[in-house]
Formats: sequence, C-alpha cells, structure tokens
Amino acid sequence: MPARRARRSTTLAASLAAPLLAAAPGAAEELALDRIDVAGGRPREEAAPGLNLATPSRSGSRLGLTPFETPASLDIISGETIRARGQNTVEEAVTQNAVGITSIAAPGNGNLAFTARGFAGSGSVQQLYDGTRLYVGAGTVTFPFDTWSAERIEVLRGPASVLYGEGAIGGIVNVVPKKPVFTPIGEARAAIGSDGLARLALDTGGPVGENLAYRLNLSGNRADGWVKPDGDFRNLALSAAVTWRAAPDLSVTLSHDLGYNEPTRYWGSPLIGDRVPDRLRFTNYNIRDSQIAWFDNWTQLRTEWNPTPDITIRNTAYRLSTERHWRDVEQYTYQPATGLIRRSDYIEIFHHQEQIGNRLDATFRGSLFGFKTSTVVGFDVNHIDFRRDSNAPFGGESTVDPYNFSQGSFVNLTGTRTDIVSRTRQASVFAENRLELTPQLALVTGVRYDVPRVAVSRPLAATAFEKTFDSVSTRAAAIYTPTPDLALYAQYATAADPLGSLITTSVAQSQFQLATGEQVEAGAKGLFDGGRGEWTFAGYHIRKDNLLTPLPDRPTQVAQVGSQSSRGVEVAFAYQLSDAWRIEANTALLRARYDTFAQTIDGAAVSFSGKVPVNVPQRVTNVWLSYAFAPGWVARVGVNDVGPVFSDFANTFRRPGYTLLNASLDWQVTPASRLSLRGYNLTDQLYAVSGNTNSWLLGRPRSVELAYHVTF
Repeated sequence: MPARRARRSTTLAASLAAPLLAAAPGAAEELALDRIDVAGGRPREEAAPGLNLATPSRSGSRLGLTPFETPASLDIISGETIRARGQNTVEEAVTQNAVGITSIAAPGNGNLAFTARGFAGSGSVQQLYDGTRLYVGAGTVTFPFDTWSAERIEVLRGPASVLYGEGAIGGIVNVVPKKPVFTPIGEARAAIGSDGLARLALDTGGPVGENLAYRLNLSGNRADGWVKPDGDFRNLALSAAVTWRAAPDLSVTLSHDLGYNEPTRYWGSPLIGDRVPDRLRFTNYNIRDSQIAWFDNWTQLRTEWNPTPDITIRNTAYRLSTERHWRDVEQYTYQPATGLIRRSDYIEIFHHQEQIGNRLDATFRGSLFGFKTSTVVGFDVNHIDFRRDSNAPFGGESTVDPYNFSQGSFVNLTGTRTDIVSRTRQASVFAENRLELTPQLALVTGVRYDVPRVAVSRPLAATAFEKTFDSVSTRAAAIYTPTPDLALYAQYATAADPLGSLITTSVAQSQFQLATGEQVEAGAKGLFDGGRGEWTFAGYHIRKDNLLTPLPDRPTQVAQVGSQSSRGVEVAFAYQLSDAWRIEANTALLRARYDTFAQTIDGAAVSFSGKVPVNVPQRVTNVWLSYAFAPGWVARVGVNDVGPVFSDFANTFRRPGYTLLNASLDWQVTPASRLSLRGYNLTDQLYAVSGNTNSWLLGRPRSVELAYHVTF
C-alpha cells in the first residue's frame, strides 16, 4: 500500500506541469473543472494530499485556473485530507491546513471567524459556500460548520473583492460541497470519544438512470462537553443534490443543504491577573436556562451550458434562510476586592435572515490579435431581509463565587423586542481576462463594480437611513513560467471592506464610506524532485484606509480614522520523502500595524499608531508528518503553532501563543474498512482561541476519538 500511494502522488504531481502550462485555460481545463462541478469531483483514489497545484478552482479566478496558473495565493484542501486528519469542523480544517489562517471563533460570531494577513473578522475574511457569498448578519455566520460533506475547502489569501465584492481584504474561505456522481459511491463513519462524544455520518451517490445522478450526505455529532455545567453540544448537517444531464452540453443541478447546530453554551473563562487558573479551566459560568440554536437552509439551482467548445455559460439561483437564537450571560469579570466573578450582559437575541440571489457568468475562449485569451463576464444580484429581536441594551448583573456558585436564571430587564430591520438590494457586474502573450507569459486582469443599497431602521431608537455603498475593485497580474515546473507571478489588487456588517450598518456608521485597501504581492510556485514535491512562496504588502472604530467614551458613536497595514511572507511545501514518509508544512510571518490611529479618551488624544491590530498573530505554522510504517498502517502527527495576540488597541492585554499537537493512527482492517484512533491537544495545553480584556474563550483540552469508516 505505501508504494502504491507514493506512485499515485508522484504521478499526479509530475503530470500537472507541461499540460497545464502549454496552453491558456481552454477546453481541457474547463472539462477538468466540469468534472468537479458536475460529475462530483475526482474519484476517491485520486484525492491526493499536498498543495493540489493541479486542481482547477473557481475561488482564485472565475476562469477555472489551477493554483499553478493563478497569480495569487490559493490553498486547496481536499476533503479526504481533512477527514484523514480528523478535522470535523470548518474552523479546524482551515486553521490547521491553510497558510497563515487563524481562528477567533466565539458563539457570538457563529464559531466561524478568521484572521488572514493581518486582518480579522467576517468583515475582512469573507466566507462562501459553493462559490456563493454568505452575507453577514450582525457579525455572524453559522453555516457551514461540518466537513463531512465537503469535497474540498479553498482559501484565497489576500484581497478578493474583485471576485466576491466588499468584505474580503484579508481573503476568502470557500467550502465546496460534494456533488452528484455518475459512478456508485458509498461510505459511512461512526465514532466515539472523550466527554461522551458520538458521531454518525453517511455519504451515498450514484446514477439514477442514464442522465440523472444524486448525492446524499448526512452527519450528526453530539457530546457532553468538557466544561461543566451545560457544556454539551449537538448538531445535524444534511446535503442533498441531483444532477440532470439534459443534453451532452447542458446540465442542471438542484441541491438543498441544512444545518442545525446547538453549540456549547460557553462564553469564556474569567482572567485572574493575566491568566485563567487551572482550577477554573473546566467551569462554565453561564446561566442554567441558557440557549444557543442556529438553523440554516440553503437551496441552489445551478445550470451549466456549453453551446460551443469555446463558450461556457453558468447560472446559479439560490435562497438561504437563517434562524438564530441566543439567551446567555456573556461577560465574566473577576473582582479582586471580593474574590467574586461579576456576570453581566444578560443577552437574548433572535436573527431572522433570508438571502435570495442569482449569479450569471459567461466564459469565452479564443484569440485576440493572435494571442490566446479567455474572458469571463457576469453579474450578481441579491436581496437580503434581516430582522433582529433583542433585549437591548442588555442589562442585568450578578456575582458568583468562582468555585462554588449557583447558576441562576436569565434576567430580562427590558423584554425582547424588534430592534433592527434591514433590507439590502445588491447588484454587481464583473469581468476577468487571461491573455497569453507567449506560451510562458500570461496577464490576468479583473474588475468588479458593486452597488449595494442598504435600508436599516431601528424601531426602538426611532432612527432609520437608506444609503448606497458602491465600490470598484480591480486586479492586475502577470505570471511567467520559464520552465514547466516553475511559475513566477506578481499582482496588484484593490478591495473594499464594510463598516461593520453591511446589512446591519448602524445610523452612525452610515455617514462614512467603505474602508478601502490595496495589495502588492509577488511569489513563486513549483515542483521539485521529479514531481514528488510541491512548494509555494509569497511576499505581500496590504494597506487598509478609513478604519472605523467605536469611541471608548461614547460607545454608541463611531469615528472613521487612520489606516492599517501588514506585510509578510508565506511558504508552503509538500514532499513525498519516500514510499513510507510524507511531510507537508507551511508558515506565515507578518508585521501588522495600525499606521494612523488615534482616539480621544477622557478628553485626551491617545495614539495607537504602531500597535499590533487586535486578534492578529505575527506567526502561524502548520506541520503534518505521515508514516506508513507497515502494510495497512499509517501514523500521522500534526503541529499547529500560533503566535501571541493582543486583546486591546493599546496592546496592554496579551494572549499568549500556543502550540497544539495532534496525532492519528489508521489501520486498514479490510479493503473496505478503516479504524482510526485520534488524539487532539496531546500536551493538554491551556490556550485561548479568542477573548477580551476580562476573559478568554479556551480551546478544548486533551481528548481522544475512535472512528470506524467503511466504504460500500
């Protein structure tokens, strides 16, 4: 088995260079992309680990370029790699595999928020599902969360507004689900683990007649949790799709996805001094009747038509509905004078959100003045209705003994009422072109114009506004391939970020313009040792202007001030050391700073220029080593190292960095079944995923999981 695995990986890597670089992305590349989009992805035996430089993608370009052809930094993480490493959440898969991405997950942002290249949060690192943007409601994205149904996850680092609109200065995370297949497929998984963990999952697909195929994925997870009391969680994810080949050149795919999630009702552990004592590590200070529940439904109709070999037309119509509920006490502050913990912010919030949209694009391949060229043009329209019901201004307070406390019940001082109603109408047009000046040199350019019109009313405050926030984003890049196994590139891109969450922009924020940014990036990608290894390198500088921040002495008011920048280098490589050994590693080093940032605090001007932005680490490293030490046996070890971050503008509250050690042992019991033992945070490190100046939201302690996987 080890020799076969090595030959498969080597063959894939060695075969990518010459065919991909010999021509502009034409029929061959489109067919490769079609097999992923329509027929359900490469067969499982070809789902290779590594950097996937040969895999066509639509996250880094709408032209279906591979990462090798794309003049930008693009990670493609295969679903097989994610599941082999025991990464059951999108957060784990992205942060432990992609280059330089870290998590700032918390229940308030849906446990889905990331940092990339010095920029943090859902307003700067955009999230997509199957290439479609999920609009952020009040800073929250809750779907998708489970990786079982993911064909792959693609991460584009650096400004991506030219592809997806405002809100992507740091990059994008695109979860691509499994698609219907015309070859029968089936697999299932069952797992048990620490703290009462249990998982069940099913994946089945295949033809239904000659021209119809289906795919069904179902997964459920539950656990008692590692914090007590009320640390339990449960969730359910369903993904179903059918594809109809109406004609040899026309296919239609109808899909429906839903996710129901009741996450752990844990909002963090209070700091005593500058740390969370070990005695408090497993204590949850939330109330007895706390509740968190998120329910997302996503329906999509995709049509792809190839009227000629050189023309491809795609249309995606979709509807997303989201219902969310929180009822918690969310702030915990240690009181040195009494030794007690003050609990505040008794919050109840409901989100009701519906997003309906359509995206149409057409790709044309041909020649211009004798040069090979490919061009895509299209438009994107959305209508988003959002309503928030809450008990703002979130009053209520209690004090408890940190070691012997009564949970108490929810306190609702004002009652829960509708406090935000918004309607957003968004339209955009975009175009992208690849021009092959020589067989070795190509130019890739793009432009996008967005015109979102936002109407927000706040009934309790009796305020309202309606405003259009338009923006233009561009990208110009060149890629040069002096040899079949080396690509050099450079690019310049511009982007825009919303003032907060676009669809819930406040009246105070509405008087300002969108934040704008620009990036210069240069890099290289290549193969070595006859295709057994892949590598990428990137250096960049990003600057973001017109920062928006609340005023500390007047928290209901905001000011648009200053600028923020980051510069850094990123390196990734994958290498089949021998038939038995394989290593994959990446690292990101950056210098992120507030360039111009001042506030008036207690009547005095305070400058934060030169300080590190909140929640941004200056280094991130991932390493995965696998060893097929005997027939049917594979051992894996993974290291995720994240540098320290700051929780405040002044950099006075520092959260220490951490290094997580994960490992797994796989035994191929039969050709169709596998038993996996996985260990997480094996050193039992106490670390914070996110936090503020009063408390840290801790990551899970050492835990183990035993999973049994069968194919049929």
